[in-house]
Amino acid sequence: MSNADLRGNRPLSPHLQIYKLILTMVMSIVHRITGAALYFGTLLLAWWLIAAAAGPAYFDFVNGIFGSIIGRLILFGYTWALVHHMLGGLRHFIWDMGAGFGREAREWLARATIIGSVSLTLILWIIGYAVR
Repeated sequence: MSNADLRGNRPLSPHLQIYKLILTMVMSIVHRITGAALYFGTLLLAWWLIAAAAGPAYFDFVNGIFGSIIGRLILFGYTWALVHHMLGGLRHFIWDMGAGFGREAREWLARATIIGSVSLTLILWIIGYAVR
């Protein structure tokens, strides 16, 4: 018996090549990626807190790592992931309330999430450096 005979007349499910990539699809994928990235960032935050409790020498060592260029880039990415995931959660909350399902509203919310996450991340880092 061939696969066609086993399958019968049932249609094949569409493949990724069939779908047109739209902004809300990308935002859904990025929301999941940022959620996973927050696990890694939270481990870094826990490491920093453990270093603070371990004593000044180890805390200075961990601060040196986080204060390096690579460390700051990772912290910047963590900040963006946190803000982006939060705004994505607010977008989903709006949908849970039954609003924002129109085409224009969905696109506006997706763009607002991107622009808002980048803007808020930059503002937080500017304030952080100004206070420092």
